[in-house]
Amino acid sequence: MNRANITVDSLYEDLDRQIDMLDHDRQALQSSRNIVDRALADGNAYYGINTGFGALAQKRIGAGDLSRLQTNLLLSHAVGVGPPVPVEISRLMLQLKLYTLGLGYSGVSLSTFERMLYFAKHDLIPVIPSRGSLGASGDLAPLAHMSLPLIGEGFFWDDARREPVSAGKVLQAHVLKPIELQPKDGLALINGTQLMSAYGAWVFHRCNHLIRMADLIAAMSLEALQGSIVPFDERIHRLRPHQGQLEVAENVRNLLVDSEILENHRHCGKVQDPYCLRCVPQVHGASRDALRYGKQVIETELNSVNDNPLVMENGDILSGGNFHGQPLALAMDHAAVALSELGNISERRIYLLLEGHDGLPKLLMQESGINSGFMIPQYTAASLVSENKILSHPASVDSIPTSLGQEDHVSMGSIAALKMLQVFENVEVILAIELLTAAQALDFRKPHKPGRGVLAAHDYLRSVIPHMEEDRYMRDEIDEGVAMLRETEMIDKVEAVCRKLK
Repeated sequence: MNRANITVDSLYEDLDRQIDMLDHDRQALQSSRNIVDRALADGNAYYGINTGFGALAQKRIGAGDLSRLQTNLLLSHAVGVGPPVPVEISRLMLQLKLYTLGLGYSGVSLSTFERMLYFAKHDLIPVIPSRGSLGASGDLAPLAHMSLPLIGEGFFWDDARREPVSAGKVLQAHVLKPIELQPKDGLALINGTQLMSAYGAWVFHRCNHLIRMADLIAAMSLEALQGSIVPFDERIHRLRPHQGQLEVAENVRNLLVDSEILENHRHCGKVQDPYCLRCVPQVHGASRDALRYGKQVIETELNSVNDNPLVMENGDILSGGNFHGQPLALAMDHAAVALSELGNISERRIYLLLEGHDGLPKLLMQESGINSGFMIPQYTAASLVSENKILSHPASVDSIPTSLGQEDHVSMGSIAALKMLQVFENVEVILAIELLTAAQALDFRKPHKPGRGVLAAHDYLRSVIPHMEEDRYMRDEIDEGVAMLRETEMIDKVEAVCRKLK
């Protein structure tokens, strides 16, 4: 079967194509299943196929109990707790599990695979609790919950994606009966890194847009604060040529082309700006490079087999540790730190915009005292920055032995994944607050215009959110700012008047 290399950026298109191919090609699946069937007949012990699991690996299971063994595996491991995994990430988990099973190294039965394929093609998304995985023998508890509907247990999301519906009720509506799991099926379903991989793919895909928006917003603040463009001179960055640093400096230069504000204060006598302006290329750039590394790790994992034991083409069944989430845990911990730093430096620019420098009114309000202006949004940003500092403590440095010591080192990669998403969402809000704050400050620089790219972004924002003359309810505006960060329209407006951002 011809396999495309799945990337974070073309994830959904590639997965949909692969699932369509899987719907027509069962050769690899059948070959690996035949090996499992032959192994069952040779009388030898094979981990998880005719033995117990984890600490019970030495216990042989009789032929009459092999199906029950797999069913019990799902039931016993479905002990996840906490809020559910977001629906879109749950869908991605299901698709990624299908993809790796379809590679033909897991020995899963065709009946089990085809039922999962039916779920994916009919958009039946299991409800999956987010807590309970150690990220070691795979994401055991979350994947057990994902797989429960195969045997008529657990829950699917309703059509509106708001309420859980019992799997039995959904199967009945689709005129389906629960399936009987075959030897190796349950183990193939719950061994794997699909929760970690799905969270990673989800966040790193969105980071592509976030990092460009961070540069744009920083450029808006730089203009509003009448900062210097000298620290973005390409010659400086060629002497320390980290890729991210070069990209950020180029983006800011690009965004500030034809700036009247820069020209107006070119000879103002200011020698240097604070680091939150002067060192944007170095800080944003370092985060870019860390996120680039994390993206590479996730893409490697998306195209990997992380089951155990593995069924090889020559008939060998090998027990190993490809389910261990350490590569992902380290990469996602690193990503959380990188994202946190984008929020950290953003909050410093917000604070600087409020101090009343270079002709800006304090708190960006002409009549302060009776009006608090942008004072309290900075509190919110500071709160989220502090939360991110706590969330940036690496999960991957922890390990608690389980399974009576058999699983004595675990990655805690699922914890790294969950907190990385929270940091990402916090940074979106921090940057949205800087966006609103910088736009307010730019209004006070009129009639001088900012650079082409900054002007396009400012005009677009002002077409939706007006200048603030006096205190008003701002929560909806922060939400609108977050929406602008997530959509591409602002960047599209910017790139229509200047070069494409890196």
